Amino acid sequence: MTTAAVSGTTTPPARVRPALVLVVAPEHLPTVDSEFARYARDYDICCADSVSGARQVVADAIEQGQPVALLGIGWHLPGDNGGDEDGEGGEGDGLGVGQHHSGLALMDELHALLPTARRICLTARGDFALSLPKLREALQQGRIDTYLLIPQGPRDEEFHTAVTEYLSDWGWTASTPEVEGVQIVDLGSSAEVARIRDFLDRMGIPHRVHRPDSEVGRTVLGGLPSVQSGAAPAFPVVASGGLGVGTVLEGATARQVARLVYGSPQVVDDDDVADLVVVGSGPAGLAAAVYGASEGLDTVVLEEDAVGGQAGTSSMIRNYLGFPRGISGMRLAQRARFQATRFGARIYTGLSAESLVPASEPGGAHTVVTEGGPLRARAVLVATGVRYRRLGIEALEELVGLGVYYGAATSASREMEDREVFVVGGGNSAGQAAVHLARYARSVTLLVRRADLASTMSDYLVREIAATSRISVRTSTRVTDGGGDGHLEWLELTGQDGPVRVDADGLFLLLGADPCADWLPDSVVRDERGFVYTGREVPKHLWTGGRPPAALETTVPGIFAAGDVRAGSMKRVASASGEGAATVALVHAHLTEDDSA
Repeated sequence: MTTAAVSGTTTPPARVRPALVLVVAPEHLPTVDSEFARYARDYDICCADSVSGARQVVADAIEQGQPVALLGIGWHLPGDNGGDEDGEGGEGDGLGVGQHHSGLALMDELHALLPTARRICLTARGDFALSLPKLREALQQGRIDTYLLIPQGPRDEEFHTAVTEYLSDWGWTASTPEVEGVQIVDLGSSAEVARIRDFLDRMGIPHRVHRPDSEVGRTVLGGLPSVQSGAAPAFPVVASGGLGVGTVLEGATARQVARLVYGSPQVVDDDDVADLVVVGSGPAGLAAAVYGASEGLDTVVLEEDAVGGQAGTSSMIRNYLGFPRGISGMRLAQRARFQATRFGARIYTGLSAESLVPASEPGGAHTVVTEGGPLRARAVLVATGVRYRRLGIEALEELVGLGVYYGAATSASREMEDREVFVVGGGNSAGQAAVHLARYARSVTLLVRRADLASTMSDYLVREIAATSRISVRTSTRVTDGGGDGHLEWLELTGQDGPVRVDADGLFLLLGADPCADWLPDSVVRDERGFVYTGREVPKHLWTGGRPPAALETTVPGIFAAGDVRAGSMKRVASASGEGAATVALVHAHLTEDDSA
């Protein structure tokens, strides 16, 4: 066993070798050690064959400040405390009390010390039938990330696919990137830095923030014309060869960085008439882009922020079909983005739709007006989703990006280590954020206006929250005030017993959402809350010839809506993806009708 430097609950400096801690019964140790040898180039493989050995390995790692990326704990372990809370040992298995220990109990114990480590329960084939009910229960409670059968032979790539996925997830969310695609130089007081980092995180671009007096900071600032001429630089400064050779932005904004990543207003050709312009790149927009481009439609996607929409901020989506181990919103958006561009879709970020001018005649082109110029299209899909409602407390609005965040803001989670964090919201996004933040924060308090979570949150998340000791839930509670000197320091919470003041280091607001549809013309009819009517949702007096528009078509022929912005949508990733894909068939029908007219 080798150990290096920096705690599993702290962000390590670059190039520190993290550890994989593997604890299995002696008879399985040679196999497990051999299987994990392939990771030895980048990780220290730390093995133990007993509970006491596991505790010593972890104690050594913590003492020496070594990050632990993964805990691989066997189902049955030789123990020294008689622990058998899950009923695996004891009478009937040939082992006396005190000789058998619950691997799940050890996982709980070590996870409390290493909350950012990914957790895999390793079980032998002979134990699988007995262990399966308990493993499924542990998964539902969030006590483990997955369970895997110990490989029985060479090249068990399904086993290693799972391991690699969790190491990738850990590396992205809990570790400082080894290679920096972007350097951000700032004094530490700019709220815009939080927005830039959130964008880069959601786009999967590795980055780090540096002080001006650091080696990297001095190098970046030294190349600025303003500094060379004796002027003070405008912070934040963003530098990257990854966003363009020699690119340096002074006084950078998230919108400017977004334009550098995927196009800029200058690349929009106002003479171009696309088959389909998709406004918004959440699950609905990305699905439409993939299916539209793959079926031969000239497809353009506009996104004012990061690709992925609100779903892209989710730290882990566990109930999306086809991903049994779950997938982060960032990874899901990244894969869909690659798919869409592979088929020829053009994606522009940092470019918002300011208005929409419907075609003046049947078969004509609609015009999406952007700050970079007009985009004309034979069909338009409105997939702009929703935005979180503002809290409306001026003192807290002034601290947005400085301890107060709208959305999950996964880039800020690492900064919440050993801090007091509050999450506001009762939906799945709030639940996912709370679970993710609990890996870092000393405590996470979920604040819900309703009397319980069950009516607004998926059952699997309710169970996981209940099983996470660092998370507490306060129902019938609202944030009514707060403040701090340059950073959030306190909140006032008002519940049934009146207001109470609490210390707070982080506030993540995932409140009920309003549709992003105020840029649409009046001819695209919406309900009283602003959600876009489509198909049979359209009021009957607006039907043509006694027939409603097509299923996802708005009150304007050739303009469609899908995902959360649509009235009557399910507000789920899967349903939004399905609607986006289904829109493409309707677009084809619309274009065919125009061509035959």
